[in-house]
Amino acid sequence: MKKTNKWAWFYIAPTLSILTFFLVYPTINTFYLSFFDEDSENFIGLANYLFAFTRKIMLNAFRNNLIWLVIFTTFTVSLGLILAVLLDRVRYEVVAKSIIFIPMAISFVGAGVIWKFVYAYKPAGAHQIGILNAVLIKFPNFQPIAWLVNKTTNNFALIFAGIWIWVGFCMVILSAAYKGIPNELLEAARVDGANEFQVFWRITLPVMKPTIAVVATTMVINVLKVFDIVYVMTNGAHGTEVVANRMYKEMFHFNNFGRASAIAVILLLAIIPVMIINIRRFQEQEAMR
Repeated sequence: MKKTNKWAWFYIAPTLSILTFFLVYPTINTFYLSFFDEDSENFIGLANYLFAFTRKIMLNAFRNNLIWLVIFTTFTVSLGLILAVLLDRVRYEVVAKSIIFIPMAISFVGAGVIWKFVYAYKPAGAHQIGILNAVLIKFPNFQPIAWLVNKTTNNFALIFAGIWIWVGFCMVILSAAYKGIPNELLEAARVDGANEFQVFWRITLPVMKPTIAVVATTMVINVLKVFDIVYVMTNGAHGTEVVANRMYKEMFHFNNFGRASAIAVILLLAIIPVMIINIRRFQEQEAMR
């Protein structure tokens, strides 16, 4: 037994070394640097964390992340579930699902560029190159909207682009869970007089709840560290700043390694509880098997 354990450690040692070098050490070092000034020379205690939780720009970033968290997670999971159920009965199911999943094959930077053109704005009377405004001005009494500049629309415009990308992922995972429900169970409910709405709420939804929870927590993790779309489309301008984008600016624009490290630590601490929930759910599912 002891010999087996020694050989096991021998085989996993390279992987553990790589993980330690690329994950564990950078995490510890980032936490250490978060207590130092911008040049990582002078110890300043919690000053960087005080900056993160008191400055207006950071509070705005936290607010925007919260908006992303609520709207993005709700719509990606709910639309993914609805599409998974509805498209299961469509004749060209594979084609339809492939089309919806295509945005996941595009890089997030590429998707950001696409939607930046979709939202492109020119003043009223000018030729509109953005498809959304080009369609909008076709209706009487409608004027083009600066979707990414107007503070009442820009965050929601960015979130919609994120939903467009991720809803296909949610649909595929939830579709696999839906197909795993025994047909006999659904048919028995229908024979007993349940309509499709009742079958969905009383049978489908409860059975798929563990998968829905996993998908939802995955979306929460993604949205807490959202960066690509915001960076490409607005770079945080006009009130669209998010935490990850602010961390990037502090590091590479202002060369303030202390503040950037503190923001990175805050992001990590925000994600850890969600990861723990996911791990516990996986453990519960394995225990039930």
